[in-house]
Amino acid sequence: MFSVTVRDHIMVAHSFRGEVFGPAQRLHGATFVVDATFRRPDLDDDGVVVDIGLAIEQLKAVLGELNYRNLDDEPAFAGTNTTTEVLARTIADRLADRVHAGDFGAGAYGLAGITVTLHESHVAWASYERSLGPGGAGENLA
Repeated sequence: MFSVTVRDHIMVAHSFRGEVFGPAQRLHGATFVVDATFRRPDLDDDGVVVDIGLAIEQLKAVLGELNYRNLDDEPAFAGTNTTTEVLARTIADRLADRVHAGDFGAGAYGLAGITVTLHESHVAWASYERSLGPGGAGENLA
Protein backbone atom coordinates (compact mmCIF):
# COMPACT_ATOMS: atom_id res chain seq x y z
CA MET A 1 0.00 0.00 0.00
CA PHE A 2 1.34 3.43 -0.98
CA SER A 3 0.56 6.54 1.04
CA VAL A 4 1.04 10.30 0.92
CA THR A 5 0.56 12.53 3.95
CA VAL A 6 0.00 16.29 4.01
CA ARG A 7 -0.07 18.48 7.11
CA ASP A 8 -1.70 21.69 8.30
CA HIS A 9 -3.12 22.96 11.59
CA ILE A 10 -6.24 24.45 13.13
CA MET A 11 -7.01 26.53 16.20
CA VAL A 12 -10.45 26.12 17.75
CA ALA A 13 -12.37 26.90 20.91
CA HIS A 14 -14.78 24.42 22.46
CA SER A 15 -16.03 22.94 25.70
CA PHE A 16 -17.11 19.46 26.72
CA ARG A 17 -20.09 18.05 28.58
CA GLY A 18 -19.47 15.38 31.19
CA GLU A 19 -17.57 15.03 34.44
CA VAL A 20 -14.94 12.87 32.73
CA PHE A 21 -13.62 16.05 31.06
CA GLY A 22 -12.89 17.88 34.32
CA PRO A 23 -11.74 21.47 33.68
CA ALA A 24 -12.18 21.00 29.90
CA GLN A 25 -15.91 21.38 30.53
CA ARG A 26 -15.20 25.10 30.48
CA LEU A 27 -14.58 26.92 27.22
CA HIS A 28 -10.95 26.50 26.18
CA GLY A 29 -8.78 26.73 23.10
CA ALA A 30 -7.00 23.95 21.28
CA THR A 31 -4.43 23.92 18.51
CA PHE A 32 -4.14 20.74 16.47
CA VAL A 33 -1.52 19.70 13.95
CA VAL A 34 -3.53 17.79 11.35
CA ASP A 35 -2.11 15.03 9.15
CA ALA A 36 -4.18 13.64 6.28
CA THR A 37 -2.85 10.40 4.81
CA PHE A 38 -4.17 9.16 1.47
CA ARG A 39 -3.51 5.54 0.49
CA ARG A 40 -3.90 3.28 -2.51
CA PRO A 41 -2.59 -0.16 -3.49
CA ASP A 42 -1.17 0.97 -6.85
CA LEU A 43 0.11 4.29 -8.17
CA ASP A 44 -1.91 6.13 -10.79
CA ASP A 45 -0.78 6.53 -14.41
CA ASP A 46 1.44 9.45 -13.36
CA GLY A 47 3.16 7.40 -10.65
CA VAL A 48 1.58 9.15 -7.68
CA VAL A 49 -0.88 8.35 -4.90
CA VAL A 50 -2.62 11.72 -5.13
CA ASP A 51 -1.72 15.17 -6.41
CA ILE A 52 0.09 16.58 -3.35
CA GLY A 53 -0.72 20.17 -4.31
CA LEU A 54 -4.43 19.40 -4.50
CA ALA A 55 -4.27 17.40 -1.26
CA ILE A 56 -2.71 20.39 0.53
CA GLU A 57 -5.31 22.73 -0.99
CA GLN A 58 -8.25 20.51 -0.06
CA LEU A 59 -7.03 19.91 3.50
CA LYS A 60 -6.61 23.67 3.93
CA ALA A 61 -10.16 24.24 2.63
CA VAL A 62 -11.67 21.66 5.00
CA LEU A 63 -9.74 23.05 7.96
CA GLY A 64 -10.76 26.58 6.97
CA GLU A 65 -14.34 25.61 7.82
CA LEU A 66 -13.21 24.96 11.43
CA ASN A 67 -10.25 27.27 12.01
CA TYR A 68 -10.68 30.10 14.54
CA ARG A 69 -14.20 28.93 15.36
CA ASN A 70 -15.94 28.23 18.61
CA LEU A 71 -17.14 24.72 17.78
CA ASP A 72 -19.84 25.03 20.46
CA ASP A 73 -21.54 27.53 18.13
CA GLU A 74 -21.31 25.39 14.97
CA PRO A 75 -24.65 23.75 13.99
CA ALA A 76 -22.82 20.69 12.60
CA PHE A 77 -21.63 19.86 16.13
CA ALA A 78 -24.84 20.59 18.07
CA GLY A 79 -25.15 18.15 20.96
CA THR A 80 -21.72 16.62 20.23
CA ASN A 81 -18.55 16.72 22.30
CA THR A 82 -15.96 17.84 19.76
CA THR A 83 -13.25 15.55 21.05
CA THR A 84 -10.06 15.00 19.10
CA GLU A 85 -11.52 11.72 17.84
CA VAL A 86 -14.75 13.35 16.64
CA LEU A 87 -12.83 16.08 14.84
CA ALA A 88 -10.58 13.51 13.14
CA ARG A 89 -13.66 11.69 11.82
CA THR A 90 -15.29 14.93 10.70
CA ILE A 91 -12.22 16.04 8.76
CA ALA A 92 -11.76 12.58 7.17
CA ASP A 93 -15.41 12.47 6.10
CA ARG A 94 -15.24 15.99 4.64
CA LEU A 95 -12.09 15.10 2.71
CA ALA A 96 -13.80 11.93 1.42
CA ASP A 97 -16.74 14.05 0.24
CA ARG A 98 -14.29 16.21 -1.71
CA VAL A 99 -12.61 13.15 -3.25
CA HIS A 100 -16.03 11.95 -4.37
CA ALA A 101 -16.87 15.40 -5.78
CA GLY A 102 -13.72 15.35 -7.93
CA ASP A 103 -11.93 18.12 -6.04
CA PHE A 104 -8.74 16.02 -5.85
CA GLY A 105 -8.72 15.34 -9.60
CA ALA A 106 -9.59 12.24 -11.57
CA GLY A 107 -6.49 10.35 -10.38
CA ALA A 108 -7.83 10.38 -6.82
CA TYR A 109 -10.70 8.05 -7.74
CA GLY A 110 -8.27 5.16 -7.20
CA LEU A 111 -7.70 6.04 -3.55
CA ALA A 112 -8.42 3.20 -1.14
CA GLY A 113 -8.66 5.25 2.05
CA ILE A 114 -7.93 8.28 4.14
CA THR A 115 -6.56 8.52 7.68
CA VAL A 116 -6.72 11.80 9.56
CA THR A 117 -4.58 12.29 12.67
CA LEU A 118 -4.98 15.23 15.02
CA HIS A 119 -1.97 15.89 17.23
CA GLU A 120 -3.00 17.57 20.49
CA SER A 121 0.61 17.78 21.60
CA HIS A 122 3.95 16.05 21.11
CA VAL A 123 2.76 13.21 23.37
CA ALA A 124 -0.92 12.73 22.44
CA TRP A 125 -2.88 12.31 19.20
CA ALA A 126 -5.91 10.54 17.79
CA SER A 127 -6.69 9.19 14.33
CA TYR A 128 -9.68 8.16 12.27
CA GLU A 129 -9.34 5.86 9.28
CA ARG A 130 -11.94 5.36 6.59
CA SER A 131 -11.97 3.40 3.39
CA LEU A 132 -12.92 4.78 -0.01
CA GLY A 133 -14.58 2.73 -2.69
CA PRO A 134 -14.75 3.45 -6.42
CA GLY A 135 -15.34 7.11 -7.14
CA GLY A 136 -14.49 8.11 -3.60
CA ALA A 137 -17.59 6.49 -2.07
CA GLY A 138 -16.84 4.14 0.75
CA GLU A 139 -17.67 2.78 4.13
CA ASN A 140 -16.05 4.00 7.29
CA LEU A 141 -13.67 1.57 8.96
CA ALA A 142 -15.02 0.79 12.38
